[in-house]
Amino acid sequence: MERLTNEQRLQIVEIHYENSCSVKNEYRLLRPYNARHNQPGESTIRAENIAAVAYSVNEDCEMSIRRRSQQLGMCHSTTWKFLRVDLGLKANQIQLLQELEPNDLPQRLIFCEWALEQLNENPLFYRKFVFSDEAHFWLNGYVNKQNCRIWSDEQPHAIQELPMHPEKMSVWCGLWAGGIIGPFFFKDDRGRNVTVYGERYQAMIHNFFLSQWAELNLVDIRFHQGGATCHTARETIDMLKDKFDEQFVSRNGPVNWPPISCDLTPLDYFLWGYVKSLLVYVDKPNTIEALQDNITRVLRGIQDEMLEKVT
Repeated sequence: MERLTNEQRLQIVEIHYENSCSVKNEYRLLRPYNARHNQPGESTIRAENIAAVAYSVNEDCEMSIRRRSQQLGMCHSTTWKFLRVDLGLKANQIQLLQELEPNDLPQRLIFCEWALEQLNENPLFYRKFVFSDEAHFWLNGYVNKQNCRIWSDEQPHAIQELPMHPEKMSVWCGLWAGGIIGPFFFKDDRGRNVTVYGERYQAMIHNFFLSQWAELNLVDIRFHQGGATCHTARETIDMLKDKFDEQFVSRNGPVNWPPISCDLTPLDYFLWGYVKSLLVYVDKPNTIEALQDNITRVLRGIQDEMLEKVT
């Protein structure tokens, strides 16, 4: 490949683009243009094409294989082979994440350094945390039209009516290495599902969580909550300080919980996804009461050994 001039390299590219040929056909078409002792071999032509694909990736790494193959004048399978086999590249799927502001990173670093110091002093420090969070569970009652067929002599004209705003419930849980506290379902005096705001969250802490805490006799345990507005309200923080003194982690708390840190709490990176992914909706509950029963059953069935590993 080193003995080719720039003119010969350009000629290879031009013939490839003009004819969309295979390597063997390009090799045949180039014969009349070069002396016998200076014929570019198939390996040389192939290397030039690989270099063209590599240059294209450097220019735009997000272009699809179909678009790239059209732009380079190569067939789809050849472009794929150059990308995957010869260049060793992989197609990575985009993940959408919340944006971290510049001030968020130092706060995450401060918290992680604090947690590592605690673990260095006591390797079982992870057992001294009760993590807490809320999640929404939507009533899953839709029909998948792609998989649903109705066999009949005549068109049944079957119709399924769906609400414009599907029902959902807000659920709170506490998780620690020794078990799960809850679930607690936010409802009003009439038993209707409601959203969470400051007063309702404080009532849950006072009437439900603290009594569960006393029954479990949790000593020298820190309470954790996220950064939702109902968590960081002044009344909520004051109530937690009265109960836990300095032994809780929260935004605006004694130990500041860093923003956008769902990767640090086991409810976000494990529990809610585990419960929602397979178990709660496996029998397709069609009432909010059935959904609530499923959530309670699944949460109470999680083994302590699993929670130990998770934390």
